[in-house]
Amino acid sequence: MTGKGSLNHNSRKFHAKNTDPNRTHWNVEYCNEDIKDVYHELFDDALKRYNDKQTRKDRKIDDYYEKIRSGKQEKLFHEVILQIGDKDNMGSETMEGQLAAKILDEYMKGFQERNPTLRVFAAHLHLDEATPHLHIDFIPYVTGSKRGLDTRVSLKQALSSLGFKGGSRSETELNQWVQSEKEKLAMVMRENEIEWEQKGTHEPHLSVLDYKKKVREQEVEELTEHKNLLEHDLHDISECVDEIQKEKEQVEKERDAVIKKTEVLEKRFSALNSKAGLVDSHAREYGYYPEEWLPEAGTLESAKSYRKRIFPLVKKVANMIQALYSKYLELKSKNQKLSDRNLDLENRVDRLREEVSVIKKENVALLNVSYDMDRVVAVLGKNKVKEAIEVAKHLEQANAKQNIKKKRIDRDGR
Repeated sequence: MTGKGSLNHNSRKFHAKNTDPNRTHWNVEYCNEDIKDVYHELFDDALKRYNDKQTRKDRKIDDYYEKIRSGKQEKLFHEVILQIGDKDNMGSETMEGQLAAKILDEYMKGFQERNPTLRVFAAHLHLDEATPHLHIDFIPYVTGSKRGLDTRVSLKQALSSLGFKGGSRSETELNQWVQSEKEKLAMVMRENEIEWEQKGTHEPHLSVLDYKKKVREQEVEELTEHKNLLEHDLHDISECVDEIQKEKEQVEKERDAVIKKTEVLEKRFSALNSKAGLVDSHAREYGYYPEEWLPEAGTLESAKSYRKRIFPLVKKVANMIQALYSKYLELKSKNQKLSDRNLDLENRVDRLREEVSVIKKENVALLNVSYDMDRVVAVLGKNKVKEAIEVAKHLEQANAKQNIKKKRIDRDGR
């Protein structure tokens, strides 16, 4: 069902020997987008977010498409090929072949909705070969990733988000998903009164030697995939350590900034207290001993003349007192706000200190994990580490089978 994928062949930019150009116009092209454009659509925003967080230039990624194309951890895209019957019972030029094409067409229409994390960019139904068959090319991706780009290429995680959880070696996410899609196709077949004849999985037409060779090739491929996943995890741990270090530095900068703001506020607070003291000084000057600054009336001066002479001075004092009181209220309000702000900043400094302490501990733990992995590889060598992992996997599988067997015995005993 799965294939390597040849986009130019699928879109008939060139014809192979097994195609009939006279029937190419029968083919159906559901979509045929440029894969680079789709990569930009899916990952550009995540790539920007990732690069913005990097403090080291060598950690930044210029082109995510090229990174995946030249890397070994993930494929650029995946392809599934679906066919019903063969040239003897479902030939493209027969009525049965047309029915097969109809079934494949119905299956294709629900594929993207059923698999939202597998972005289909090219899909072709071929009727110019011996038997109708469907090519679906897609990019598997995951969102909300905690490592690397928050939206990144990952077949394992894309299928996991669809509900397929890996188990034993034969029950990988991919194998489970392929079986599920076969059952979806079988359901469409039944709706069109065609029954799915499931053939044996041991491929009896292969010789024993060829079959064993094929099994070994599958094992090597799975081991290589597992190795790539381990390397990917180590890379992600390293990136995580860098991100925590960056976050730690940012928190320390914020803490220093808060401390500086606190010092500035304390100076302003002190200045306001000085101004408040000036208000008190004016109040004492004009409030407690008025006889010291009010002029006395002359010996023969009338009350009317005295009031006329003293009124400007009293008015001046009243205006000054009113202005001073308004300034006092203003300074009192500012003083309270600055006190509240100062308290808030002190609390924030305490919280930031606690966060720095937690981040330091996490940083040390992650560094220890990374160093331990390096020590294991240095002492045992990469081959020994891989062998140990394989032994552990076989033990896990054996235990799993033993548990299943035990559950069956318990169930049958009941």
